[in-house]
Amino acid sequence: MTMSREEMDARMDEHFGFEARDDIEGVLATLDPDAEHDIVGMPGGPTHGRDAARPFYEALFSDLSDGQVTSLRRLYGDGFLVDESVWRGRAPGRPFGIEGRNRPLEFRLLHVIEFAEGGTIRRENVWIDLAAVIRQLPQAEPA
Repeated sequence: MTMSREEMDARMDEHFGFEARDDIEGVLATLDPDAEHDIVGMPGGPTHGRDAARPFYEALFSDLSDGQVTSLRRLYGDGFLVDESVWRGRAPGRPFGIEGRNRPLEFRLLHVIEFAEGGTIRRENVWIDLAAVIRQLPQAEPA
């Protein structure tokens, strides 16, 4: 399978655009029907298929808001890309199990994306800088 860098960029930018608009159907449409969706460290491990990825996005969109992703660099290979990005927004919910209290939040992301024939995402592997999240969303001291 051969995709140009421009095609991979377009697909990744489309995926991030749907995420920025909290558009679950749009995000899921960028995934292959049998996609492996792996948010490293999440309980339950990787999921397989669009329907299995849906609960993650439903929680994500209620836990984080006003999100913008800025890509810092991308590396390309035959049918895959690696994207290093920064997410910026607010945390009104409980992102990654941490009470957000609508505080501003910024953290780095690393996506390893493999594409299927036709350009859908066959495998999405995401690494989150959880240390940055914990540092910015400290928990209140018990009373």
